[in-house]
Amino acid sequence: MNGKTPGFNVIGQLGALRRYALSLVRNADEAEDLVHDALVKAYERQGTFRTGANVRNWLMSILHNAHVDRLRQRRSQERRHDAAAEIAEVVAPPGQDHSVRLTQLRNAFFALPEEQRAALHLVAIEELSYQEAAEALGIPVGTLMSRVARARQRLRAFEQGERAGPGTHLRLVGGTGDDKQ
Repeated sequence: MNGKTPGFNVIGQLGALRRYALSLVRNADEAEDLVHDALVKAYERQGTFRTGANVRNWLMSILHNAHVDRLRQRRSQERRHDAAAEIAEVVAPPGQDHSVRLTQLRNAFFALPEEQRAALHLVAIEELSYQEAAEALGIPVGTLMSRVARARQRLRAFEQGERAGPGTHLRLVGGTGDDKQ
């Protein structure tokens, strides 16, 4: 991609890469992201490209593997979310109030940004140490700690809002409060 390798014309392959990516993901934005990821990987692995080899086949292979990796990550994430949802539903079958509260808390957890939710899940649910969780996510420990703190802060804010009571969010508008006639 630096133009020094003979026969390494990536720009000439962009149209084919985009078409293939679009046929794989069936969404133009996702296809562009996939092509971008594949090109980044190709750039990182440019040294593995054999001179005289077919650059188009090499790039298509990288694109395909990037797509498979994305599918695996998505399925893994869905399984984790489903498992967390099942655990929440199985562990707390008592009274209706408790069930409603648990559903609200679970929804608040799933409403967290992806990075915060993943960090909090590994530390709080899977009981990984900060170091282990940071390694699993491929981020520095300080970044993980920051994400966990922000996630906990958001959940605390949710809790405090709920404890204030459902009536505190409603306000009477109009009228004098003296509706007796």
